[in-house]
Amino acid sequence: MKLVFATHNDNKLKEVQQLLPENIELLSLKDIECFDEIPETGDTLEENAKIKADFVTQTYGLDCFSDDTGLLVDALDGAPGVYSARYAGEQKNAENNMSKLLSELVDGTDRSAHFKTVIHLNLKGESFTFDGIVEGQITTEQHGKGGFGYDPIFRPDGYNKTFGELPPETKNAISHRGRAIQKLVDFLKKKAT
Repeated sequence: MKLVFATHNDNKLKEVQQLLPENIELLSLKDIECFDEIPETGDTLEENAKIKADFVTQTYGLDCFSDDTGLLVDALDGAPGVYSARYAGEQKNAENNMSKLLSELVDGTDRSAHFKTVIHLNLKGESFTFDGIVEGQITTEQHGKGGFGYDPIFRPDGYNKTFGELPPETKNAISHRGRAIQKLVDFLKKKAT
């Protein structure tokens, strides 16, 4: 089975490739020669995931899935949320995003947060949605060089290391994206039988 993953983010692509079974051939936007920056104009993660998948399916006629992920911090009323990648500006710079977030959380502030990933799948004329959530805490400074985005400042509940410090296999097993992708994989396996 061939599926397009509607992302230009090589880190996400690599992470998802590690999670999918070998019988699913994952194509990137580059593979289908889609170099457009698909506008994320939705007000929710669900809307943005649908916009991206629908763009590929309608423009290229291919089965496709996309994700949108947000970091939702309790003390900031769910910010950065749908704006996580652009929190410190349109340049989507992870260092700037982390710096802005850490500066907004002063000592004594509730640091609880969760990551949420929503996946929208367009398959053979039907649409399906899957999500994954992981609860955790925002650290006071960066720890680790692994992962990407906010990983060096997010410590999942039950662990004493950030996503930036955990080995990729551990992170993928417990992460928001890992959980959402597992739901997608389980669904695709049922469809294949």
